[in-house]
Amino acid sequence: MKKKLVSIVLAAVLSAAALTGCGEAAEDNASSVSSAQSAAVSSEAASSDSSEAVSSETAASEAASADSSALSDASSEAASSDAAGTSEPVDIRVAALKGPTAMGLVKFMDEADNGELTDNNYSFQILDAPDELSPMVVKGDVDIATVPGNLASVLYNKTEGAVEVFAVNTLGVLYIVDNGTPVDSVADLKGRSLVASGMGSTPQYALNYILQNNGLDPDSDVDITWVDDHSMALETLMKGSADLAMLPQPFVTVAQTKSDTIHVDLDLTQEWDKIQENSDTASSLIMGVAIVRKDFAEQHPEAVAAFMEHYADSVNYVNSNVEDAAALVGKYDIVAEAVAAKAIPYCNITYIDGEEMKAGLSGFLQVLYDADPSAVGGTLPGDDFYYEK
Repeated sequence: MKKKLVSIVLAAVLSAAALTGCGEAAEDNASSVSSAQSAAVSSEAASSDSSEAVSSETAASEAASADSSALSDASSEAASSDAAGTSEPVDIRVAALKGPTAMGLVKFMDEADNGELTDNNYSFQILDAPDELSPMVVKGDVDIATVPGNLASVLYNKTEGAVEVFAVNTLGVLYIVDNGTPVDSVADLKGRSLVASGMGSTPQYALNYILQNNGLDPDSDVDITWVDDHSMALETLMKGSADLAMLPQPFVTVAQTKSDTIHVDLDLTQEWDKIQENSDTASSLIMGVAIVRKDFAEQHPEAVAAFMEHYADSVNYVNSNVEDAAALVGKYDIVAEAVAAKAIPYCNITYIDGEEMKAGLSGFLQVLYDADPSAVGGTLPGDDFYYEK
């Protein structure tokens, strides 16, 4: 069927919309959830365009300046540490995006704010969009950041290898939902109309990959309408102009609080995983990762190790104590507490490092590269992209 192309927007905001959170959307009418709010919905998936606002020239010069400053600081700290024979607490500046990646940090943040953690000095910032965070990484204004999976690769290329990824923190958050005309399988999408946002970015690449590996042609077998944002996709579905919609969490949960006719049919993370069962190069649908400045990691390996441990503990807490974690999510104004309580079980918040991280992420980036090299920054990252303890 003929494609209906409504609008193409910057892939940066669209992909991030599949990763970052819904913020105040819980208080808005479902049919008019703002575009800005949708852009903060969980993408986690982000496209390479989000980093195009950061020029290669700026990245090179500013990264060099940041590296020089960091090396100077490291020398002083190392000298002090050596003289004392012990490791001194390190200042660790952390930035996260609103949404599942920040949700996974809330217990860690709360313990740091309450003075329960004394091994290092942790400071956190929660930002709305990747285009705010990317320049901070390039300039060296943060030491650790949570970003969309493909943006990590883009930043690696922009900074000529100055960042490393040390953990996957969010798996897929994309779902196929209906408003009265459900489907039971990917095969059932044939001949159906579907509305989605994220054209030219991770949501589109993920959907196409799943359709193609189930014997469907995205251009002819499914009538896909691409719109600007998730609120527009929901509105289109609610008006009956499409049978189905592809939406991310926690936006799905927000929509369901406004309409009891919205039902989840397919979890695209599960559909992706089914494809991997017969794949020679297994991968994971990865929406969010945690990165660290390479210089910082080399200068403070013990601090990075401590951070990784606290982060893993925080993620485990969030997934095991949903109600208490939801209260913290609300406290840090990431998503409304009521929305978080319902959404957390479906946000695929996780903590994966080491070889498992490398295998899943490298395969995911390969899928994106095959679809559009610019989605990962032009080239696939080398082995030095993957942090080793």
